[in-house]
Amino acid sequence: MTTRLPTPIEAGAQARAIVNTRAAARGQTYGDVRSQALSAARFAEAFNEISSWPGYAPTPLAALPALAAALGITQLHYKDERTRFGLHSFKALGGAYAVANVLRRKIAAAHGLAPEAVGSADLLSGEHAGLIAAQTVCCATDGNHGRSVAWGAQLFGCRCVIFVHPTVSQGRRDAIARYGAEVVEVPGNYDDAVRHAAQQAARQGWTVVSDTSYPGYREIPSDVTHGYGVMAAEIAQQLPGGKPPTHVFVQAGVGALAASICADFWIRWGAERPRFVIVEPLVADCIYRSLASGERSVVTGSLDTVMAGLACGEVSELAWEILREGADAAIAVDDRYALAGMRRFAEPLGDDPAIVAGETGASGLAALLAVQDHPTLAATLALARDSRVLLFGSEGDTDPVIYREIVGRSAEQVLAAAHSPAKP
Repeated sequence: MTTRLPTPIEAGAQARAIVNTRAAARGQTYGDVRSQALSAARFAEAFNEISSWPGYAPTPLAALPALAAALGITQLHYKDERTRFGLHSFKALGGAYAVANVLRRKIAAAHGLAPEAVGSADLLSGEHAGLIAAQTVCCATDGNHGRSVAWGAQLFGCRCVIFVHPTVSQGRRDAIARYGAEVVEVPGNYDDAVRHAAQQAARQGWTVVSDTSYPGYREIPSDVTHGYGVMAAEIAQQLPGGKPPTHVFVQAGVGALAASICADFWIRWGAERPRFVIVEPLVADCIYRSLASGERSVVTGSLDTVMAGLACGEVSELAWEILREGADAAIAVDDRYALAGMRRFAEPLGDDPAIVAGETGASGLAALLAVQDHPTLAATLALARDSRVLLFGSEGDTDPVIYREIVGRSAEQVLAAAHSPAKP
């Protein structure tokens, strides 16, 4: 059984990392101020609601001992979100949960009830079908969040409009449309699409269901972010012996996923919480730059990266409240590392399972591959031989055509080969 890690990365691939000098000390409690943004009670509420939905099941936490050995660390786990509600992405947890809460509040207001008196079962019962059908939700997306909002709208019965920018792939647009949403292209980058969605919603009387918050818009992004916490609750049950990892590498676009996991683990494990590392593309590193400067910083331009779900130039206001002191470090990586990560997962070492990871799903491994090429980064990220690392597989083959072009095989072929008796 080999543990040598091939290096299919082109020469000259770049990466850089920084320590967050403002990170909270390990003895610092999560505290009441941060709890106003993301709280234990609302994480529990989201878990209870989402786990009651039809088709809910925890996603796997894959152990990758051979890859860990090749990377020079003790332990490596990968939270594989490819099977989440059939959407191939963790986003199913956030957007659809926020759609449910929008509709719950509408029904509660119409009947003079408290929002907590209306649950998903009431939405699915058909009793409020007319009121629900009269509602329209919308958002901007790089692909996966829009799919979740569209799926939630179809599940619960309201109308949905999704705005995409020109570089969103046709495969991801088609996947959104399959859930009955109207997909509208607008010029500019992701952040321009966010602004367009807000303008259209105000003009049309629609409700924006976004994962990024900004002044005056907070409740719904908070719902989205609490929904993502379902992954953290599952991981706590799945880790061997319930022992936390030493490091968590979490990819960041606007930062909602990263903030959710950071907050939950801080609440859950306190001083024993893992070292928290943000992973971003080199060309869309708004959190990296924000940690460097100490304040929210904006990245402009096309933000064109193969890690399409991370092509965001502005940190969510709510996410920044957690990550400003909750993130210990950040690493920005060349796209070539993400492509290499996808291929590495598809060609497992030793007895490790094959993993189907999309471009953003492989970003955590991309960071570890970058550290191998640039060993000085290990000290910045405090990585060592005894490190136990957790990665988030935020998406699988959300665009099967692109996945096959990058890996050279379809997801089905990758998984079939891994289960073949002929596998070396």
